[in-house]
Amino acid sequence: RSNAGETMAWSESVDTLLANKDGLAAFRRFLKSEFSEENVEFWLACEDFKKTKSSTKIASKARKIYSDFIQADAPKEINIDFHTKNDISRNISEPTLSCFDDAQRLIYSLMAKDSFPRFLRSEAYKALVKKHQDRNQKRWLPFL
Repeated sequence: RSNAGETMAWSESVDTLLANKDGLAAFRRFLKSEFSEENVEFWLACEDFKKTKSSTKIASKARKIYSDFIQADAPKEINIDFHTKNDISRNISEPTLSCFDDAQRLIYSLMAKDSFPRFLRSEAYKALVKKHQDRNQKRWLPFL
C-alpha cells in the first residue's frame, strides 16, 4: 500500500517510479492504456537480463528478449532505430550482458521524456494521489 507521500514522490523521476512496486504497477497500467507497455516490459527484461550469471542462461534470455521485443514483427516489438536494431541482430548469436544496453537507453529515454510526463498529467495518476491524500485526511481527522 502506497501512501500519499510515496505516490507524490513518483513524480520526482522515472527512476523513483520504476523502483517502487506500486509505482511501477500504476505506470504499467497507464502504458497499457496507451498501448505502449512493451517499453517498460523491455526495460524490465533488460534489468533482469543484466543480472544473469550463467552463460547458457545469458544466451537463452538474450534470444527470448530478441524474439519478444527486437526482431521484425516481434509480438511486443519496441520502436528503436535501424542501427541499434541491426547491431543487436548482428551480435545476438554471441550475446553479452551489455548487448541490449543501447536499446534499453533509448527506451528509457523515450519513457522518461514522453510517457512519464504524460503519466504524471493523467487522470489515473491524479486519482491515485487524491485517493491517498483523502485516506491520510481520514486517518488524521477521524472525528469528521
